[in-house]
Amino acid sequence: MSQQPIHVIGGGLAGTEAAWQIAQAGVAVILHEMRPQRFGGAHHTEHLAELVCSNSFGAMSSDRATGLLHEELRRLGSVVISKADEHQVPAGGALAVDRAVFSQDLTTTLTQHPLIELRREEITTIPSGIVVIASGPLTSPALAEDLRRLTGMEYLSFFDAASPIIVGESINREIAFMASRYDKGEAAYLNCPMNKAEYLRFREELCQAEQTELKDFERESAKFFEACLPIEELALRGEDTMRYGPLKPVGLASPNAPLREDGKPQWAYAVVQLRQEDKAGQLWNMVGFQTNLRWGEQKRIFRMIPGLENAEFVRLGVMHRNTFINAPQLLNAKLQFKNYPHILAAGQLIGTEGYTAAAAGGWLAGTNAARIALGKEPVELPKTTMMGALFEFISTAAPRYFQPMPPNFGILPDLEIKIKSKPERYGKYRDRALADLENWQATL
Repeated sequence: MSQQPIHVIGGGLAGTEAAWQIAQAGVAVILHEMRPQRFGGAHHTEHLAELVCSNSFGAMSSDRATGLLHEELRRLGSVVISKADEHQVPAGGALAVDRAVFSQDLTTTLTQHPLIELRREEITTIPSGIVVIASGPLTSPALAEDLRRLTGMEYLSFFDAASPIIVGESINREIAFMASRYDKGEAAYLNCPMNKAEYLRFREELCQAEQTELKDFERESAKFFEACLPIEELALRGEDTMRYGPLKPVGLASPNAPLREDGKPQWAYAVVQLRQEDKAGQLWNMVGFQTNLRWGEQKRIFRMIPGLENAEFVRLGVMHRNTFINAPQLLNAKLQFKNYPHILAAGQLIGTEGYTAAAAGGWLAGTNAARIALGKEPVELPKTTMMGALFEFISTAAPRYFQPMPPNFGILPDLEIKIKSKPERYGKYRDRALADLENWQATL
């Protein structure tokens, strides 16, 4: 057993899971939770693993991305998913829980473990020794400042202004075309051209769309919007504002565009650009489309863009208060800081999205923290599992464009055989993931 206990900072889903895995490995752990001494802007109770938004962990079926993540965590002995299953309430095809009973039960379960000490205190500096940082998207200012000192200020974001990400195969390539502006360099962007009528109709819908109401603690940070304005705000600022910003058509001409008098292709009236999000080109980011629109409005309006009429979104745009590190710059796929391997991180702080992904990060960070304490090599999950693919993505994405990512099938390696049927393809992804996870567990 380690001579010194491992410190886990944060009693959310990731910290709760991490502390449990450490203790189950036979290593003493101190779990630091600042509530009730200090509350984050979204919390209402002092219980561990409080669900501050929805009470749903997402789709249950294992041929869905979150459902596969649930099943992987079940097989790995996750305490969070175990309690979610125990306190499930009817919610159609989703795993939803009685949130009050769920968090109360987890609080009792952890505090009764002989190797877990729960300290109700705010941590302002990262302790010495082995540490798991799982302080969440509303990390306190003092700890955030110490994180900035550790990582370098440019590697820490305090506002999540993220554009939607689309599955590549759902983009209509008969309309969207690959090109770089003025054909300079490699054609690296997919371009969705608009004529004037399409653009004006699109702008009108943006101006009238329903927005998500900001919370009080987010309104205080609204000044951040000026540096990264939501697309609907640009639309409201004038008819041509978007055309001189992210929808600038200059130097971009579709291969199908009519020719001008000089024989060169005519530029579109406006162009929505998509940037490749992953190495395989399975995911594409809508450039400059950070937005505060409600999710239903985003789907409706963004599918008006030529080429995106059948777009499948793996994440939608958001603008809210969120502290997260530039994981590709700082972490490896074992969730260790590259320059400080005794410090690990998990949860929304590392750029994963959703309750289940937070628990998954807690499982891996806690497991590896315990292994380090016991003199064992930390482990990396198979990239064919949803957990492994998620941590591979956040550790290898382009640092310059990194934004938080939810679990989705677009980040998994391709199957050996192309399968057109989406349900059949997702089922094959599941079967491969669970088989590879079983083989991996057998080697530990």
